[in-house]
Parts: sequence; C-alpha cells; structure tokens
Amino acid sequence: MTEQIDHRLDITNDVCPMTFVRAKLLIEKMLPLQVAEIRLKGSEPLINVPRSLAELGHEILAMNREEGESDTGPHRLLVRKK
Repeated sequence: MTEQIDHRLDITNDVCPMTFVRAKLLIEKMLPLQVAEIRLKGSEPLINVPRSLAELGHEILAMNREEGESDTGPHRLLVRKK
C-alpha cells in the first residue's frame, strides 16, 4: 500500500509529552483523510504517539523502523486523519 503523504513531521529530537503535543497539533491542522508521516524514536514515543492518535479516532496506516536502526531508533509512522 502506497499512501500519498500530505504532511511530514520529525519529532525524533523531542521527548514526551511534546512528541504527542506536536503530532496532535499537526493532525489538527490537516484536512480529513489526509495522511501524515511522523518520524519518531524512543520507547515512550513509539508506544504513546500511535496509541494516543488511534484513541482520538485517527487511522494508523503503518509504523516501520528505518533501515539499519535499533528497535527504539527512528521509525516512520503513517497516520490518516479521521
């Protein structure tokens, strides 16, 4: 599945709770059904950001670790606004 990416956000240098705050602010400014690619890393953001966005009703399309990275290294999260 190849999705059109409408917005990109890199929160790899942020820590919780700012990771979720920045992701939520991006989603709020998007139009319904648009897709965002969010780069994130660290055990808390990798768990909390997708879970929190899903709880708000947004669709998590994929989350993939960047090639050659550790389990908590940079990942790319694709999310579609409800």
